[in-house]
Amino acid sequence: MIERYTLPEMGKVWSLESRFNSMMKVEISVAEAQAEVGMIPKKAALDIKKKSKFSVDRILELEQVTKHDVIAFVSNMAEHVGENGKYIHYGLTSSDVIDTAVSLQIKEASKLIYKKIEALDSALREQIKTHADTLCAGRTHGMHAEPTTFGMKLSGFLVELKRNEKRFKTAIEQCEIGKLSGAVGTYSAQDIEVEKMVCKNLGLIPETIATQVIPRDRHAEVMFAISMLGAGLERLSVELRHLQRTEVSEVYEGFSKGQKGSSAMPHKKNPISAENITGVARLLRGYLLSAHENIALWHERDISHSSVERVIFPDAFIILDYALNRMASVIKGLEVNKEQMKANMDLSSGHLFSSHVLLALIEKGLSREDAYKLVQKHAHGLKKGQSLKESLIDDKEVSSLLTSKQLDVIFSGAKHIQKIQKLIPRALKS
Repeated sequence: MIERYTLPEMGKVWSLESRFNSMMKVEISVAEAQAEVGMIPKKAALDIKKKSKFSVDRILELEQVTKHDVIAFVSNMAEHVGENGKYIHYGLTSSDVIDTAVSLQIKEASKLIYKKIEALDSALREQIKTHADTLCAGRTHGMHAEPTTFGMKLSGFLVELKRNEKRFKTAIEQCEIGKLSGAVGTYSAQDIEVEKMVCKNLGLIPETIATQVIPRDRHAEVMFAISMLGAGLERLSVELRHLQRTEVSEVYEGFSKGQKGSSAMPHKKNPISAENITGVARLLRGYLLSAHENIALWHERDISHSSVERVIFPDAFIILDYALNRMASVIKGLEVNKEQMKANMDLSSGHLFSSHVLLALIEKGLSREDAYKLVQKHAHGLKKGQSLKESLIDDKEVSSLLTSKQLDVIFSGAKHIQKIQKLIPRALKS
């Protein structure tokens, strides 16, 4: 399912074709810059730009002999360029091309992620506006706490998404780096101006100090930002899964015509999308650990990071792209059961409003300790079918301090909605 969805977009960014195309862009740009500073003939740079091509199949064929993918790639390019092909990869080491090309792929992949974040952002905003005043139970420890609204509940997830988007943007900017300083990073076979020119042409920034590779703390930061986006999606997924439980039934994922929830139980409508997203978030956290392990390389470089990154970067971006898209679809098609939300609030017989009764009694002159004991006595001593409000009205001490009308206002949730109406615009402005 993930493969079918991503191949036309994110999967293409991380295909072998895209990888070698990014590497070819680097090689061509280097040749042009080297010709400009006089390192190679201008005719050679023109030939490299005009004639450069590659074939994935041919590269893989050559790699069977060379056991080195970059050499196979350069050899295949040179086959197309001819005599001046000898100037391809002039003064470079493999990591110059690989690392700079990966930066280009990360930059391209991030553009697709921003689009998916925007789609989820839009879906959340629409539901927040629709359900700004839809009262529901706020829960702590899984138990009824105080009333909130479904719009307010989603507002927290929206602003978290915006924070994670900001983290992602910062991390991507930290990884828009080029490195062309050659073996062990000393520019011994390269002109430092070439790196500046190439990076400017490719929309990258030259690495300040490199070894033979771009330092991997940059890549780990990207993976951290990706994992944080995953964690935010997981938090929302877990909330939706809880709200879809039979005993709660406050929301439902959209269920399409012909869809089936279970091979054995025809009645089932399961929170499969939220569960899938919960699962992929676990993968993203695992990739973060791998990215951290890649930071410490031997001396100026080894290749222990290479095999790891060939897996975690395509997978992480593809999975995040998938999860954002699926969550946007879930939120957009979410069925919200207002009646059930109200019914669930009534299950605790008015306990959701106990804190406001406490405050009202304090305002009328009771000490906090006495007011707390009084409200708790009623809350814990309700008769079957009796509500907290009814129990309080029957209490002479309470009725001497609070009128029936005042209690009606407290138990209406009007105050909660009034305050929430001021809070939701904060989220929508984020």
